[in-house]
Amino acid sequence: MTLDYDIIVIGGGHAGCEAASAAARLGSRTLLLTMDMAKLAAMSCNPAVGGVAKGQIVREIDALGGQMGRITDLTTIQFRMLNRSKGAAMWSPRAQCDKTRFSEEWRRTLENTWNLYIWQDAATELLFAPAPETNAAPSDNLPDETTTSFNSAPGTISSAAESDADSDPTLRNAPSAAGKLAIRGVRTRMGVEFSCRKVILTSGTFLRGVMHCGASHAEGGRAGDAASHGITESLRAIGFETGRMKTGTPARLDARTIDFEILEPQYGDENPAKFSFSPETKPIKEQLPCFLVYTSKEVHDILRTGFDRSPLFNGTICGIGPRYCPSIEDKLRTFADKDQHQLFLEPEGSSTNEYYLNGFSSSLPWEVQWKALHKIRGFEDLHIFRPGYAIEYDYFPPTQLHHSLETKLVSGLYFAGQVNGTTGYEEAAAQGLIAGINAHRAMKGESPVVLKRDEAYIGVLIDDLVTKGVDEPYRMFTSRAEYRILLRQDNADIRLTPLGYKIGLISQKQYDHFTKKNTLVESLISFAREQSVKAAEINDYLKSVDSEPLSQGRKLYDILMRNNVTFDSLQNALPKLRKFIAANEITPEAIEETEIQIKYKGYIEREKFIAEKLRRLENIRIPENFDFHSMNALTIEARQKLSRIRPETIGQASRIPGVSPADVNVLLVKFGR
Repeated sequence: MTLDYDIIVIGGGHAGCEAASAAARLGSRTLLLTMDMAKLAAMSCNPAVGGVAKGQIVREIDALGGQMGRITDLTTIQFRMLNRSKGAAMWSPRAQCDKTRFSEEWRRTLENTWNLYIWQDAATELLFAPAPETNAAPSDNLPDETTTSFNSAPGTISSAAESDADSDPTLRNAPSAAGKLAIRGVRTRMGVEFSCRKVILTSGTFLRGVMHCGASHAEGGRAGDAASHGITESLRAIGFETGRMKTGTPARLDARTIDFEILEPQYGDENPAKFSFSPETKPIKEQLPCFLVYTSKEVHDILRTGFDRSPLFNGTICGIGPRYCPSIEDKLRTFADKDQHQLFLEPEGSSTNEYYLNGFSSSLPWEVQWKALHKIRGFEDLHIFRPGYAIEYDYFPPTQLHHSLETKLVSGLYFAGQVNGTTGYEEAAAQGLIAGINAHRAMKGESPVVLKRDEAYIGVLIDDLVTKGVDEPYRMFTSRAEYRILLRQDNADIRLTPLGYKIGLISQKQYDHFTKKNTLVESLISFAREQSVKAAEINDYLKSVDSEPLSQGRKLYDILMRNNVTFDSLQNALPKLRKFIAANEITPEAIEETEIQIKYKGYIEREKFIAEKLRRLENIRIPENFDFHSMNALTIEARQKLSRIRPETIGQASRIPGVSPADVNVLLVKFGR
């Protein structure tokens, strides 16, 4: 055992587990500090992964070589593809998970990851030293006075005359020294002092966490776990800005006391898919149902009797809560005219009686929650395992970060997850993965991986955080992405697997599976372009799907562009298509991808054109220490915002709230034209 590591990850939640796994698998000697090894990647709130936009993020994590999608597939108890009635850009996978098995699978994964070590303890202090002149830490593996690039084998390093950022637009130039200080280690509650070159802080809701249930308040990061002290204080002392946020969770219910016979079941998909692109995981076969339940005016009236004792309303809670996942008391205040709210009753596992009541988060006194729950149809004899509660915790406004997720004030210190003001397992895991990748790459003197807004939802997420900051817990939605037709869940592997392979997180076996799928898609597209279809053999089918009959023969590709026409239904009408698919063993995933590419071809090309046009602004860099206050042509607000956020490109500057198009033109005159 050693007390010296390359990278230390603080926190064993979803961000920390992805960060530690990625850094270790890439080759950095990594230590994961967690307060409880039995709760790695714990599902502290909703026992589900994915959902609108979040499902896209999970598939991107998987395509890059992260673990969340694979572990979700191994522990799924129900799978649904949301928004199937809408366009393909809106399809979002969501899985109900067995939360105990989810955590167990993560622990098994981490304990069997070479180069990764775990220490059960709480970090109480970060240790600093004067920053070196460059971000790259000395390494015996790197040649002197050279940059690095990839060999044909993933993860191997060789000398090169130019940065790999020049050949790959997703690999950007590393920033120069992040500040006057550099990270050098971590001290724990037990008094152990670990040294390291990089630290990734992923402490979730634990920093000075306080739980609220009515007039009762207790320190803690979640029920049953202590709060973390010392980190906020040490960072604030060297100039970091901090704030408080709030989140909440509902009561947990005992299934033995619920009358399921009178509830409305909500079943999973008849033919469920899965998250991971890897062939090593399989779709679930036997699923558990969820249930729909509803509040009533009587329930609302009982809840309102506790408003005067609600810490959310009487000023006890000062933290900012999530707009898009409000507590039940927030819903009653915001939608005062509604006499009913829909709730989702969700199983927490296949071998437990514990159920989660999605939509009923609350910090009201426990007895008010208990009385109100008993008035919900089907809950008349309800027993609860524990009431809902709210939790306040510290976060660090993310405008203090580079796009690599390294802090601007301290070289070698990275933030990921809820400490950046986000909410949700998926957003946290995505940040953890990127932070783990970039901390390792910085160790090797390599450029950080920075995904653009037209490359991934993860790119949208990080750019929003770093450029715009947060004024409430950030949650990803499809509406936040300008290029959501490009950023579909089905093509996450096409967008990101080559990058995951290049940086070393995608194995050769996974990459071969990816290339095989691409080959199948291309062959099916070619067949559709070349195959002519006569009117006589297709018109009966077209009439059956309410499509205009042909007056003359057309290419199969043109027919597939029509509404209601699908490969599945066409195979019955066209034996030659069915024969081609069978002979070439074309998988359902390849068929779906082909169909989407054909039907949305025009929209996809238009978004690519727009993205490429706007990408020019991303290539115009702003000097790191430029004095914006010296540019009198900029508005005062723009000078203040630009000086605080320090954008690295004009593209980033253009997305800062308060920077107008006129300000962008001024910057273009100065730096671009």
